[in-house]
Amino acid sequence: MQIETFRISSYIPAGEAFHFARKGLARRWPARAHDHDFHEVFLITEGHTEHWVNGVTQVLGEGHLAFVRPGDAHAFRADRRVGCRIVNVMFRSETAAHLAGRYADTVAGRFFDSGAALPEAHLLDPARFERALTVAGQLQVTDRSLARIEEFLLTLVNRVASDQSHAVRDGPAWFARACMAAQAPAVFRAGAAGFIAAAGRSHEHVCRTCREVLGITPTEFVNRIRVDHAAHLLRSEDTAIEHVARACGFANTSYFYRLFQRAYDTTPRRYRARHHRDPFR
Repeated sequence: MQIETFRISSYIPAGEAFHFARKGLARRWPARAHDHDFHEVFLITEGHTEHWVNGVTQVLGEGHLAFVRPGDAHAFRADRRVGCRIVNVMFRSETAAHLAGRYADTVAGRFFDSGAALPEAHLLDPARFERALTVAGQLQVTDRSLARIEEFLLTLVNRVASDQSHAVRDGPAWFARACMAAQAPAVFRAGAAGFIAAAGRSHEHVCRTCREVLGITPTEFVNRIRVDHAAHLLRSEDTAIEHVARACGFANTSYFYRLFQRAYDTTPRRYRARHHRDPFR
């Protein structure tokens, strides 16, 4: 795919520190991908999209939060059926460098300062997703000052994405990459086997490392991701619960119900009744 470069000067006037947008993504690939001379964060608020980045195509859905760096070449194609809407925040690379230096113990080498081949993408659980929506809404209606964008980014790394990445920070790099890969439906639908395949290590080695770093088994880790993904689907779609279970990789609906009840202290049906809102009623 051909690549063009976007410039910060096209989006942010000299007296402002960031650009904020809520938008729907096109349901076809653009003519060209793009990279840029700035950093950006995007949060998927509705639907699903294919995200082509640095030669790899990811499938991202509601609740995914991504930290994109200047050198990342990427493009989107929204799901043709349900579409996709995102919040996108662009900010100057000087801001990213300042935060990585000032808060090195929290930021350096992670989030928007990551040196990995792919930008960090986190599938937020529903509580953290709601928090992300709240701070994004606050950013949208405030002045475009340096203090505001720094506050927003520090909230993301400290209170939105932090707990989901902190556990793997001190683990092996291969394990961190596998944990990130496990956020993708193509991986977590396969259960622990998908996670172990993404790790590229023996079953015993992955199990041992998972217990050492996260304190749980690969099955427990993947099931957390699958159940959180199911919660997002229940909030945003009216698909039958049995279909939601299968979409998350659960062949046994009763097993899915037990895990969901344990995680959310309610049944999938009651969770949907409490959180789902039909926009056409």
